[in-house]
Amino acid sequence: MPPPASLEKIPGALLTKLERLRLYLARCDALLPLCVLGVLTGLLAGGVIIAFRVVIETAQSALLPDGNPENFEALAHWQRFVLPTAGGLLIGLLLHWLGKAHRSLGVVHVIERLAYHQGQLPWRNALLQFVAAALSLISGHSVGREGPGVHLGAACGSQLGLVLQLPHDYLRTLVGCGVAAAIAASFNTPLAGVVFAMEVVLMEYTVAGFAPVILAAVAATSVVQWVYGAAPAFDVPALQLVSVSELPIVLAMGVMMGALAAAFIQVLRCCSAFRPEWPIWWRCTLGGMAVGACALWVPEVMGVGYDTVSGALLSQLSIATLLAVVVFKLLATAAAIGFGLPGGLIGPTFVMGAAAGGLTAALAALAFPETSASMAFYALLGMGAMMAATLQAPLAALMAMLELTANPNIILPGMLAVIAAVVTASKLFGTESVFLGVLHARGLDYRNDPVAQALRKIGVAKVMNTRIVLSQRVIEAQHAPTLLKDNPQWIVIAEDNQPNMLLRASDLARHNQELDAAETAEIDLSAIPAERLRLAPVDLRATLQEALDTLTASKAEALYVMQTTAPLITRTYGVLTPQDIEASYRQRPGY
Repeated sequence: MPPPASLEKIPGALLTKLERLRLYLARCDALLPLCVLGVLTGLLAGGVIIAFRVVIETAQSALLPDGNPENFEALAHWQRFVLPTAGGLLIGLLLHWLGKAHRSLGVVHVIERLAYHQGQLPWRNALLQFVAAALSLISGHSVGREGPGVHLGAACGSQLGLVLQLPHDYLRTLVGCGVAAAIAASFNTPLAGVVFAMEVVLMEYTVAGFAPVILAAVAATSVVQWVYGAAPAFDVPALQLVSVSELPIVLAMGVMMGALAAAFIQVLRCCSAFRPEWPIWWRCTLGGMAVGACALWVPEVMGVGYDTVSGALLSQLSIATLLAVVVFKLLATAAAIGFGLPGGLIGPTFVMGAAAGGLTAALAALAFPETSASMAFYALLGMGAMMAATLQAPLAALMAMLELTANPNIILPGMLAVIAAVVTASKLFGTESVFLGVLHARGLDYRNDPVAQALRKIGVAKVMNTRIVLSQRVIEAQHAPTLLKDNPQWIVIAEDNQPNMLLRASDLARHNQELDAAETAEIDLSAIPAERLRLAPVDLRATLQEALDTLTASKAEALYVMQTTAPLITRTYGVLTPQDIEASYRQRPGY
């Protein structure tokens, strides 16, 4: 793999220092430098999230009545239909013009790149995510800005790691840092951002991985608070469970949220599977038309909808409005995202959850007048339960509820509602995380089994055998002792400067003892009595999972660890055998 063009312009001395840093990071658990990189990722992601938000809110303020960024309800009927339809057409033409290679966007794109590309997120996709998602939100589509924010934050971490050419196991951590920073900056919820990154995207918890991810979330939150202040995303009144007698209502609401999440995911799948052969510009236009049609009846479905969430949290919405928001927001969001419009799911799940939770409280008050069910309290519980069931992320949802309210009294009923929703959606209706569902629909799998998890956390540089010596296939007999003088374990045999075989140094030593130097002037290392292993290359930045995949795909018997240090200059650092990989896995803690 050639070095990035940007590195070719860096002075040689600095390149040498960067290579030393990469080797240091590759060969040990360099937590301190990784923490520094986590902070840098958080600062970058926080800045990008602020820029993304400024672009959207500035355009919406100029476009919407009274300069209110969320005042889509004040638009005329024909404007509610034309604006999302025209926006869908414009986005569709943009996606059609750029081609399929750059259309993969959002949280699913991040998960896919982690699973199949070691966290390498192309900057072109990130740039398209910024532009297309901004157009989608400005034109009032029923999508959220957190999903695009996750992609942008993850791309910040990925690009930082790619510029420094860091090992891929560290690159995964920096992507996690970017994800946590994006969620933390979006909601002013740093802890929820960390848990979301670990639970939804990385899908693993590691002690070493927590530190840089936490620092990234803190850095991004600090940047956003410096610009927008420390106020939470929603103005939530003081809330608590009045009596434990309400717990059955909370349980029933959690079950209802699980069913609602399952219905949402099913409608989303149906929209995604509808006429996939149609051109992308037509599908996006159709998605915009669907949003516009829903907005004719319920204008609250347009945009992110945080004003609707605030209305539910302040008990300002009627039963009819709450019911309409639940139904039409579900349809509009499923159509918009299912037909290919870029945007996130977290914001819409908050809107649906808040409306459904408030509706639960209102109906409970009618059915049981003796209860004192608060619409605001159940709206908040509904937000967490809907998010948990849709994303299959109960802990992230609980942390979000806790940080949005700064009220520990929400934990007990929140745990009940969240777990009821998750169990209902996953076990009763058989639905999985909406992100994994989309990934599986593409014929892909996250490969999150314990072995793959363990191998992805270890870089080849930590395991490779560096007791090697490089040699051409044919050597002079008198040169054999020189090859063996440093007591190497392996000899990497190259032909035309390309390593292709691996020979144990002990075999050459034995042959050299039996050799009659007077009769033999040359030694052919491919012909002496010994076992030789076929070699294939693996990059110094690769993980053991990549190494294992390379062994399987190439049908090689061993790998040589290499990296291109300058144009047309490749350096070999060590070798790796299947036995080395197995030994490293077996020696991991807890085996």
